[in-house]
Amino acid sequence: QVQLVESGGGLVQPGGSLRLSCAASGIIFRIYAMGWYRQAAGKERELVAIITDVGSTNYADSVKGRFTISRDSAKNTVYLQMNSLKPEDTAVYYCTAEVRTTVVSGRSDYWGQGTQVTVSS
Repeated sequence: QVQLVESGGGLVQPGGSLRLSCAASGIIFRIYAMGWYRQAAGKERELVAIITDVGSTNYADSVKGRFTISRDSAKNTVYLQMNSLKPEDTAVYYCTAEVRTTVVSGRSDYWGQGTQVTVSS
């Protein structure tokens, strides 16, 4: 019913920048929170940043001051601007969205397929 498609991942040198995008499509009545998680090899998935439908944001301590989350509600799209990247930021980054598909349905969480970010010289 709802698809999330991420883009913008890739290989970048330490200190570099990347911008991830995630567009939601399908049967959507309203999107509430949108966010980014990441999972490094051999580790559990962790929250990176989240933004509510009114613009409130929350970040993992490890990315505060370096990453910025934003959204374009008209386009059902969330972004993650990543600056001053470090090798420890290497992971698969997943987009998530809390969506109500109809006026009478409850909220459900949807996930993208993930995009690889590799920080290496």
